[in-house]
Amino acid sequence: MSLLPYIVAATFFMEYLDSTIIATALPAMARSFHVGPNELSLGMTAYMLTLAVFIPVSGWAADRFGSRTVFACAVTIFTVASVLCGFSTSVGTFIAARVLQGAGGAMMVPVGRFIVVRNTETSRMIQAISTITWPAVVAPVVGPTVGGMIVTFATWHWIFFINVPLGLAVLAVIFAIVPEQYGPRRPMDWGGFVLGGASLTALLLGTELASNTHASLVLAGLLFAAGLVLGAATLRHAAGQDHPLLDFRLMRHPTFSVTVLAGTLSRFSIDAIPYLMPLLLQVGFGLTAFHAGTLLLAFALGNLGMKMFTTRILATYGFRATACVNAALGVAFILLAATMVPATPLAVLLLILLGCGVTRSMQYTLLATLGYADINDSEKGAASTLLSVNQQMCIGLGIAFGALALRAVATLRGEHPATDAFVATDFHWAFLVVALPLALSIPRYLRMDRAAGNALRTAS
Repeated sequence: MSLLPYIVAATFFMEYLDSTIIATALPAMARSFHVGPNELSLGMTAYMLTLAVFIPVSGWAADRFGSRTVFACAVTIFTVASVLCGFSTSVGTFIAARVLQGAGGAMMVPVGRFIVVRNTETSRMIQAISTITWPAVVAPVVGPTVGGMIVTFATWHWIFFINVPLGLAVLAVIFAIVPEQYGPRRPMDWGGFVLGGASLTALLLGTELASNTHASLVLAGLLFAAGLVLGAATLRHAAGQDHPLLDFRLMRHPTFSVTVLAGTLSRFSIDAIPYLMPLLLQVGFGLTAFHAGTLLLAFALGNLGMKMFTTRILATYGFRATACVNAALGVAFILLAATMVPATPLAVLLLILLGCGVTRSMQYTLLATLGYADINDSEKGAASTLLSVNQQMCIGLGIAFGALALRAVATLRGEHPATDAFVATDFHWAFLVVALPLALSIPRYLRMDRAAGNALRTAS
Protein backbone atom coordinates (compact mmCIF):
# COMPACT_ATOMS: atom_id res chain seq x y z
CA MET A 1 0.00 0.00 0.00
CA SER A 2 1.27 3.51 -0.85
CA LEU A 3 2.03 6.28 1.63
CA LEU A 4 -1.12 8.21 0.66
CA PRO A 5 -3.43 6.69 3.32
CA TYR A 6 -0.89 7.44 6.05
CA ILE A 7 -0.51 11.08 4.95
CA VAL A 8 -4.27 11.55 4.88
CA ALA A 9 -4.58 9.77 8.24
CA ALA A 10 -2.13 12.29 9.72
CA THR A 11 -4.32 15.20 8.60
CA PHE A 12 -7.42 13.44 9.87
CA PHE A 13 -5.75 13.01 13.24
CA MET A 14 -4.97 16.75 13.35
CA GLU A 15 -8.60 17.59 12.63
CA TYR A 16 -10.26 15.06 14.92
CA LEU A 17 -7.83 15.57 17.80
CA ASP A 18 -8.33 19.33 17.59
CA SER A 19 -12.09 18.82 17.81
CA THR A 20 -11.85 16.87 21.07
CA ILE A 21 -8.71 18.09 22.84
CA ILE A 22 -10.00 21.64 23.32
CA ALA A 23 -12.74 20.62 25.76
CA THR A 24 -10.19 19.91 28.49
CA ALA A 25 -8.51 23.29 28.01
CA LEU A 26 -11.62 25.50 28.14
CA PRO A 27 -11.37 26.35 31.86
CA ALA A 28 -7.71 27.39 31.54
CA MET A 29 -8.45 29.39 28.40
CA ALA A 30 -11.39 31.09 30.09
CA ARG A 31 -9.17 32.20 32.96
CA SER A 32 -6.64 33.53 30.47
CA PHE A 33 -9.31 35.54 28.65
CA HIS A 34 -11.01 36.60 31.92
CA VAL A 35 -14.37 35.14 30.88
CA GLY A 36 -16.55 32.18 31.83
CA PRO A 37 -16.08 28.76 30.15
CA ASN A 38 -19.54 28.99 28.56
CA GLU A 39 -18.46 32.02 26.53
CA LEU A 40 -15.58 30.04 25.06
CA SER A 41 -17.87 27.20 24.02
CA LEU A 42 -18.81 29.51 21.15
CA GLY A 43 -15.41 28.68 19.69
CA MET A 44 -16.30 24.98 19.53
CA THR A 45 -19.71 25.78 18.06
CA ALA A 46 -18.23 28.16 15.46
CA TYR A 47 -15.77 25.48 14.38
CA MET A 48 -18.50 22.86 14.04
CA LEU A 49 -20.81 25.15 12.07
CA THR A 50 -18.01 26.19 9.69
CA LEU A 51 -17.38 22.52 8.98
CA ALA A 52 -21.08 22.07 8.21
CA VAL A 53 -21.14 24.95 5.75
CA PHE A 54 -17.98 24.15 3.80
CA ILE A 55 -17.83 20.34 3.68
CA PRO A 56 -20.43 20.14 0.86
CA VAL A 57 -18.33 22.36 -1.44
CA SER A 58 -15.15 20.28 -1.02
CA GLY A 59 -15.84 17.84 -3.86
CA TRP A 60 -16.59 20.60 -6.36
CA ALA A 61 -13.45 22.51 -5.31
CA ALA A 62 -11.23 19.44 -5.68
CA ASP A 63 -12.57 18.72 -9.18
CA ARG A 64 -12.21 22.31 -10.35
CA PHE A 65 -8.91 23.40 -8.79
CA GLY A 66 -7.15 20.06 -8.38
CA SER A 67 -7.26 17.67 -5.44
CA ARG A 68 -3.62 18.21 -4.42
CA THR A 69 -3.96 22.01 -4.55
CA VAL A 70 -7.14 22.04 -2.47
CA PHE A 71 -5.75 19.48 0.00
CA ALA A 72 -2.51 21.43 0.47
CA CYS A 73 -4.42 24.72 0.87
CA ALA A 74 -6.68 23.09 3.46
CA VAL A 75 -3.71 21.84 5.50
CA THR A 76 -2.07 25.28 5.24
CA ILE A 77 -5.22 27.11 6.37
CA PHE A 78 -5.71 24.66 9.25
CA THR A 79 -2.09 25.01 10.40
CA VAL A 80 -2.05 28.82 10.18
CA ALA A 81 -5.37 28.99 12.01
CA SER A 82 -3.94 26.74 14.74
CA VAL A 83 -1.14 29.28 15.28
CA LEU A 84 -3.70 32.10 15.43
CA CYS A 85 -5.75 30.14 17.97
CA GLY A 86 -2.64 29.72 20.13
CA PHE A 87 -1.87 33.43 20.00
CA SER A 88 -5.47 34.53 20.65
CA THR A 89 -5.83 37.10 23.43
CA SER A 90 -9.62 37.48 23.52
CA VAL A 91 -12.80 35.54 22.86
CA GLY A 92 -13.35 37.42 19.60
CA THR A 93 -9.95 36.64 18.12
CA PHE A 94 -10.24 33.02 19.24
CA ILE A 95 -13.64 32.54 17.58
CA ALA A 96 -12.37 34.16 14.35
CA ALA A 97 -9.38 31.80 14.33
CA ARG A 98 -11.65 28.80 14.95
CA VAL A 99 -13.85 29.79 12.00
CA LEU A 100 -10.76 29.88 9.78
CA GLN A 101 -9.63 26.56 11.21
CA GLY A 102 -13.04 25.05 10.48
CA ALA A 103 -12.81 26.16 6.85
CA GLY A 104 -9.51 24.32 6.52
CA GLY A 105 -10.79 21.24 8.33
CA ALA A 106 -13.90 21.10 6.15
CA MET A 107 -11.69 20.61 3.09
CA MET A 108 -9.07 18.35 4.67
CA VAL A 109 -11.29 15.41 5.57
CA PRO A 110 -13.42 14.85 2.43
CA VAL A 111 -10.71 15.83 -0.07
CA GLY A 112 -8.14 13.66 1.71
CA ARG A 113 -10.52 10.70 1.65
CA PHE A 114 -11.26 11.38 -2.01
CA ILE A 115 -7.55 11.35 -2.88
CA VAL A 116 -7.09 7.97 -1.21
CA VAL A 117 -10.18 6.44 -2.79
CA ARG A 118 -9.32 7.75 -6.26
CA ASN A 119 -5.74 6.40 -6.12
CA THR A 120 -6.34 3.05 -4.43
CA GLU A 121 -7.09 -0.19 -6.26
CA THR A 122 -10.43 -1.71 -5.37
CA SER A 123 -8.70 -4.78 -4.01
CA ARG A 124 -6.76 -2.60 -1.52
CA MET A 125 -9.65 -0.38 -0.49
CA ILE A 126 -10.42 -2.05 2.85
CA GLN A 127 -6.86 -1.69 4.07
CA ALA A 128 -6.59 1.92 2.88
CA ILE A 129 -9.89 3.00 4.46
CA SER A 130 -8.98 1.20 7.67
CA THR A 131 -5.80 3.27 7.81
CA ILE A 132 -7.47 6.64 7.30
CA THR A 133 -10.36 5.98 9.70
CA TRP A 134 -8.31 5.22 12.80
CA PRO A 135 -8.04 8.92 13.78
CA ALA A 136 -11.84 9.24 13.87
CA VAL A 137 -11.96 6.26 16.21
CA VAL A 138 -9.00 7.04 18.46
CA ALA A 139 -8.92 10.86 18.68
CA PRO A 140 -12.21 11.27 20.61
CA VAL A 141 -10.86 8.82 23.19
CA VAL A 142 -7.31 10.13 23.64
CA GLY A 143 -8.08 13.81 23.03
CA PRO A 144 -9.31 14.72 26.52
CA THR A 145 -6.40 12.82 28.11
CA VAL A 146 -3.79 14.53 25.93
CA GLY A 147 -5.44 17.90 26.52
CA GLY A 148 -5.36 17.38 30.26
CA MET A 149 -1.66 16.53 30.19
CA ILE A 150 -0.80 19.59 28.08
CA VAL A 151 -2.76 21.96 30.30
CA THR A 152 -1.25 20.38 33.42
CA PHE A 153 2.41 20.35 32.36
CA ALA A 154 2.52 23.25 29.85
CA THR A 155 -0.05 25.89 28.84
CA TRP A 156 -3.25 25.72 26.80
CA HIS A 157 -1.50 27.42 23.86
CA TRP A 158 0.35 24.18 23.05
CA ILE A 159 -2.94 22.43 22.34
CA PHE A 160 -2.90 24.39 19.08
CA PHE A 161 0.83 24.74 18.52
CA ILE A 162 1.31 20.94 18.34
CA ASN A 163 -0.43 21.09 14.95
CA VAL A 164 2.38 23.18 13.44
CA PRO A 165 5.20 20.60 13.05
CA LEU A 166 2.74 17.96 11.91
CA GLY A 167 1.15 20.34 9.40
CA LEU A 168 4.52 21.39 7.95
CA ALA A 169 5.67 17.77 7.62
CA VAL A 170 2.42 16.76 5.94
CA LEU A 171 2.65 19.68 3.49
CA ALA A 172 6.15 18.64 2.43
CA VAL A 173 5.00 15.08 1.76
CA ILE A 174 1.84 16.24 -0.07
CA PHE A 175 3.89 18.13 -2.66
CA ALA A 176 6.28 15.18 -2.93
CA ILE A 177 3.87 12.27 -3.48
CA VAL A 178 0.25 13.41 -3.91
CA PRO A 179 -0.72 13.65 -7.59
CA GLU A 180 -2.59 16.66 -8.96
CA GLN A 181 -5.89 15.41 -10.34
CA TYR A 182 -8.91 17.17 -11.73
CA GLY A 183 -12.48 15.99 -12.08
CA PRO A 184 -15.13 16.89 -14.62
CA ARG A 185 -15.78 20.62 -14.81
CA ARG A 186 -19.23 21.42 -13.54
CA PRO A 187 -20.97 24.63 -12.54
CA MET A 188 -21.17 25.57 -8.89
CA ASP A 189 -24.57 24.66 -7.41
CA TRP A 190 -25.12 27.79 -5.35
CA GLY A 191 -28.67 26.82 -4.43
CA GLY A 192 -27.44 23.49 -3.05
CA PHE A 193 -24.64 25.26 -1.21
CA VAL A 194 -27.02 27.67 0.54
CA LEU A 195 -29.75 25.11 1.30
CA GLY A 196 -27.35 22.34 2.32
CA GLY A 197 -25.26 24.64 4.48
CA ALA A 198 -28.32 26.11 6.16
CA SER A 199 -29.78 22.65 6.80
CA LEU A 200 -26.58 21.26 8.31
CA THR A 201 -26.05 24.42 10.37
CA ALA A 202 -29.55 24.24 11.85
CA LEU A 203 -29.28 20.51 12.53
CA LEU A 204 -25.88 20.71 14.20
CA LEU A 205 -26.67 23.88 16.15
CA GLY A 206 -29.88 22.24 17.36
CA THR A 207 -28.03 19.11 18.48
CA GLU A 208 -25.33 21.24 20.13
CA LEU A 209 -27.99 23.06 22.15
CA ALA A 210 -29.73 19.79 22.97
CA SER A 211 -26.52 18.40 24.46
CA ASN A 212 -26.09 21.50 26.66
CA THR A 213 -27.98 21.05 29.92
CA HIS A 214 -28.34 24.82 30.33
CA ALA A 215 -29.88 25.40 26.90
CA SER A 216 -33.55 25.42 25.96
CA LEU A 217 -34.81 22.13 24.54
CA VAL A 218 -37.61 24.03 22.82
CA LEU A 219 -35.14 26.19 20.88
CA ALA A 220 -33.04 23.11 20.12
CA GLY A 221 -36.14 21.33 18.81
CA LEU A 222 -37.15 24.28 16.64
CA LEU A 223 -33.67 24.47 15.10
CA PHE A 224 -33.63 20.74 14.48
CA ALA A 225 -37.06 20.89 12.84
CA ALA A 226 -35.90 23.79 10.66
CA GLY A 227 -32.88 21.72 9.68
CA LEU A 228 -35.12 18.85 8.60
CA VAL A 229 -37.32 21.18 6.54
CA LEU A 230 -34.27 22.72 4.89
CA GLY A 231 -32.90 19.22 4.33
CA ALA A 232 -36.08 18.26 2.48
CA ALA A 233 -35.71 21.42 0.39
CA THR A 234 -32.10 20.42 -0.34
CA LEU A 235 -33.24 16.99 -1.55
CA ARG A 236 -35.89 18.52 -3.79
CA HIS A 237 -33.42 21.05 -5.18
CA ALA A 238 -30.81 18.36 -5.89
CA ALA A 239 -33.35 16.22 -7.76
CA GLY A 240 -33.79 19.01 -10.32
CA GLN A 241 -30.08 19.62 -10.92
CA ASP A 242 -27.80 18.03 -13.51
CA HIS A 243 -24.77 18.60 -11.25
CA PRO A 244 -25.98 18.88 -7.66
CA LEU A 245 -23.50 19.80 -4.96
CA LEU A 246 -24.85 16.96 -2.81
CA ASP A 247 -25.67 14.10 -5.18
CA PHE A 248 -28.35 11.98 -3.53
CA ARG A 249 -28.65 9.87 -6.68
CA LEU A 250 -25.84 7.80 -5.17
CA MET A 251 -28.48 6.29 -2.88
CA ARG A 252 -29.51 4.08 -5.79
CA HIS A 253 -26.49 1.91 -4.96
CA PRO A 254 -27.64 -0.58 -2.30
CA THR A 255 -24.35 -0.59 -0.41
CA PHE A 256 -24.20 3.21 -0.35
CA SER A 257 -27.81 3.37 0.85
CA VAL A 258 -27.05 0.93 3.68
CA THR A 259 -23.98 2.95 4.66
CA VAL A 260 -25.99 6.17 4.95
CA LEU A 261 -29.23 4.85 6.46
CA ALA A 262 -28.22 1.90 8.65
CA GLY A 263 -24.87 3.56 9.23
CA THR A 264 -26.55 6.65 10.66
CA LEU A 265 -28.39 4.50 13.20
CA SER A 266 -25.17 2.70 14.10
CA ARG A 267 -23.26 5.95 14.55
CA PHE A 268 -25.96 7.33 16.86
CA SER A 269 -24.91 4.61 19.29
CA ILE A 270 -21.17 4.35 18.75
CA ASP A 271 -20.65 8.14 18.77
CA ALA A 272 -22.60 8.49 22.03
CA ILE A 273 -20.32 6.07 23.91
CA PRO A 274 -17.23 8.38 24.12
CA TYR A 275 -19.54 11.04 25.56
CA LEU A 276 -21.30 8.88 28.15
CA MET A 277 -18.43 6.67 29.33
CA PRO A 278 -16.16 9.38 30.84
CA LEU A 279 -19.18 10.98 32.52
CA LEU A 280 -20.24 7.66 34.05
CA LEU A 281 -16.78 7.11 35.52
CA GLN A 282 -16.36 10.66 36.84
CA VAL A 283 -19.91 11.73 37.75
CA GLY A 284 -21.55 8.36 38.34
CA PHE A 285 -18.62 6.62 40.05
CA GLY A 286 -16.99 9.72 41.56
CA LEU A 287 -13.56 9.00 40.08
CA THR A 288 -10.99 11.71 39.38
CA ALA A 289 -10.36 12.74 35.78
CA PHE A 290 -6.94 11.07 35.94
CA HIS A 291 -8.33 7.78 37.27
CA ALA A 292 -11.16 7.77 34.73
CA GLY A 293 -8.69 8.53 31.94
CA THR A 294 -6.53 5.62 33.03
CA LEU A 295 -9.48 3.21 32.84
CA LEU A 296 -10.50 4.61 29.47
CA LEU A 297 -7.14 3.50 28.06
CA ALA A 298 -8.80 0.07 27.72
CA PHE A 299 -11.46 1.68 25.52
CA ALA A 300 -8.73 3.38 23.46
CA LEU A 301 -6.77 0.12 23.22
CA GLY A 302 -9.84 -1.66 21.87
CA ASN A 303 -10.41 1.09 19.30
CA LEU A 304 -6.82 1.14 18.11
CA GLY A 305 -5.91 -2.52 18.53
CA MET A 306 -8.85 -3.70 16.43
CA LYS A 307 -7.41 -1.87 13.43
CA MET A 308 -4.89 -4.69 13.02
CA PHE A 309 -7.70 -7.16 12.34
CA THR A 310 -10.47 -5.25 10.51
CA THR A 311 -9.07 -5.84 7.01
CA ARG A 312 -8.65 -9.58 7.56
CA ILE A 313 -12.09 -9.96 9.16
CA LEU A 314 -13.89 -8.15 6.32
CA ALA A 315 -11.92 -10.05 3.68
CA THR A 316 -12.69 -13.39 5.33
CA TYR A 317 -16.30 -13.06 6.44
CA GLY A 318 -17.68 -10.33 4.18
CA PHE A 319 -19.59 -7.16 4.94
CA ARG A 320 -23.04 -8.60 5.63
CA ALA A 321 -21.95 -11.16 8.22
CA THR A 322 -19.47 -8.80 9.84
CA ALA A 323 -21.99 -5.94 10.06
CA CYS A 324 -24.65 -8.13 11.68
CA VAL A 325 -22.37 -9.93 14.14
CA ASN A 326 -20.42 -6.82 15.12
CA ALA A 327 -23.59 -4.75 15.61
CA ALA A 328 -25.03 -7.50 17.84
CA LEU A 329 -21.80 -7.62 19.85
CA GLY A 330 -21.81 -3.83 20.07
CA VAL A 331 -25.33 -3.88 21.51
CA ALA A 332 -24.26 -6.56 24.00
CA PHE A 333 -21.28 -4.57 25.26
CA ILE A 334 -23.34 -1.36 25.57
CA LEU A 335 -25.89 -3.30 27.63
CA LEU A 336 -23.05 -4.64 29.77
CA ALA A 337 -21.86 -1.04 30.24
CA ALA A 338 -25.33 -0.33 31.64
CA THR A 339 -24.61 -2.80 34.45
CA MET A 340 -21.32 -1.23 35.59
CA VAL A 341 -21.23 0.00 39.18
CA PRO A 342 -18.35 1.15 41.43
CA ALA A 343 -18.18 -2.37 42.90
CA THR A 344 -17.71 -4.01 39.49
CA PRO A 345 -14.42 -5.98 39.50
CA LEU A 346 -11.66 -4.12 37.69
CA ALA A 347 -11.06 -6.98 35.25
CA VAL A 348 -14.74 -7.00 34.24
CA LEU A 349 -14.79 -3.22 33.92
CA LEU A 350 -11.75 -3.24 31.65
CA LEU A 351 -13.17 -6.08 29.56
CA ILE A 352 -16.40 -4.15 28.95
CA LEU A 353 -14.49 -0.99 28.01
CA LEU A 354 -12.24 -3.02 25.70
CA GLY A 355 -15.27 -4.66 24.05
CA CYS A 356 -16.98 -1.31 23.48
CA GLY A 357 -13.80 -0.02 21.82
CA VAL A 358 -13.33 -3.11 19.64
CA THR A 359 -16.89 -3.14 18.27
CA ARG A 360 -16.88 0.64 17.73
CA SER A 361 -13.65 0.42 15.72
CA MET A 362 -14.92 -2.45 13.57
CA GLN A 363 -18.19 -0.68 12.78
CA TYR A 364 -16.41 2.55 11.83
CA THR A 365 -14.10 0.80 9.36
CA LEU A 366 -16.91 -1.29 7.90
CA LEU A 367 -19.12 1.74 7.24
CA ALA A 368 -16.27 3.85 5.87
CA THR A 369 -15.40 1.12 3.36
CA LEU A 370 -18.81 -0.26 2.37
CA GLY A 371 -19.94 3.10 0.99
CA TYR A 372 -17.46 2.79 -1.91
CA ALA A 373 -18.25 -0.83 -2.84
CA ASP A 374 -20.40 -0.01 -5.89
CA ILE A 375 -19.17 3.52 -6.66
CA ASN A 376 -17.52 4.08 -10.04
CA ASP A 377 -14.58 6.43 -10.60
CA SER A 378 -16.69 9.35 -11.77
CA GLU A 379 -18.83 9.18 -8.62
CA LYS A 380 -16.03 8.97 -6.03
CA GLY A 381 -15.81 12.71 -5.44
CA ALA A 382 -19.55 13.08 -4.86
CA ALA A 383 -19.57 9.96 -2.67
CA SER A 384 -16.71 11.24 -0.53
CA THR A 385 -18.49 14.57 -0.01
CA LEU A 386 -21.82 13.01 0.92
CA LEU A 387 -20.22 10.47 3.27
CA SER A 388 -18.22 13.25 4.96
CA VAL A 389 -21.39 15.29 5.47
CA ASN A 390 -23.14 12.23 6.90
CA GLN A 391 -20.26 11.42 9.25
CA GLN A 392 -19.93 14.99 10.53
CA MET A 393 -23.66 15.20 11.15
CA CYS A 394 -23.67 11.86 12.97
CA ILE A 395 -20.88 12.92 15.33
CA GLY A 396 -23.00 15.83 16.53
CA LEU A 397 -26.20 13.78 16.58
CA GLY A 398 -24.55 10.93 18.48
CA ILE A 399 -23.29 13.22 21.25
CA ALA A 400 -26.66 14.98 21.42
CA PHE A 401 -28.48 11.63 21.51
CA GLY A 402 -26.40 10.49 24.48
CA ALA A 403 -26.90 13.83 26.25
CA LEU A 404 -30.65 13.82 25.61
CA ALA A 405 -30.99 10.25 26.87
CA LEU A 406 -29.18 11.24 30.06
CA ARG A 407 -31.28 14.39 30.53
CA ALA A 408 -34.52 12.52 29.87
CA VAL A 409 -33.73 9.82 32.42
CA ALA A 410 -32.72 12.37 35.06
CA THR A 411 -35.89 14.40 34.38
CA LEU A 412 -38.12 11.32 34.75
CA ARG A 413 -36.37 10.64 38.06
CA GLY A 414 -37.46 14.12 39.18
CA GLU A 415 -34.25 16.07 38.60
CA HIS A 416 -34.60 19.57 37.14
CA PRO A 417 -33.57 19.34 33.44
CA ALA A 418 -31.26 22.37 33.66
CA THR A 419 -28.96 20.79 36.26
CA ASP A 420 -26.04 18.41 35.95
CA ALA A 421 -27.02 16.40 39.05
CA PHE A 422 -26.79 12.92 37.54
CA VAL A 423 -26.51 9.69 39.50
CA ALA A 424 -25.14 6.30 38.44
CA THR A 425 -28.57 4.85 37.62
CA ASP A 426 -29.21 7.70 35.16
CA PHE A 427 -26.24 6.50 33.13
CA HIS A 428 -27.41 2.90 33.28
CA TRP A 429 -30.74 3.80 31.70
CA ALA A 430 -29.04 6.12 29.22
CA PHE A 431 -26.86 3.25 27.99
CA LEU A 432 -29.98 1.14 27.47
CA VAL A 433 -31.51 3.90 25.34
CA VAL A 434 -28.27 4.43 23.39
CA ALA A 435 -28.15 0.72 22.48
CA LEU A 436 -31.48 0.96 20.61
CA PRO A 437 -30.35 2.59 17.30
CA LEU A 438 -27.53 0.07 16.88
CA ALA A 439 -30.00 -2.76 17.51
CA LEU A 440 -32.43 -1.27 14.97
CA SER A 441 -29.70 -1.22 12.32
CA ILE A 442 -29.26 -5.01 12.42
CA PRO A 443 -32.41 -5.89 10.36
CA ARG A 444 -31.21 -3.52 7.62
CA TYR A 445 -27.79 -5.16 7.58
CA LEU A 446 -29.50 -8.57 7.37
CA ARG A 447 -31.29 -7.48 4.20
CA MET A 448 -27.98 -6.79 2.46
CA ASP A 449 -27.01 -9.08 -0.39
CA ARG A 450 -24.60 -11.79 0.76
CA ALA A 451 -22.25 -10.70 -2.01
CA ALA A 452 -22.31 -7.01 -1.00
CA GLY A 453 -18.82 -5.55 -1.15
CA ASN A 454 -17.22 -8.69 -2.62
CA ALA A 455 -15.21 -6.57 -5.06
CA LEU A 456 -13.42 -5.07 -2.07
CA ARG A 457 -12.52 -8.45 -0.60
CA THR A 458 -10.31 -9.85 -3.34
CA ALA A 459 -7.09 -8.67 -1.68
CA SER A 460 -5.53 -9.25 1.67
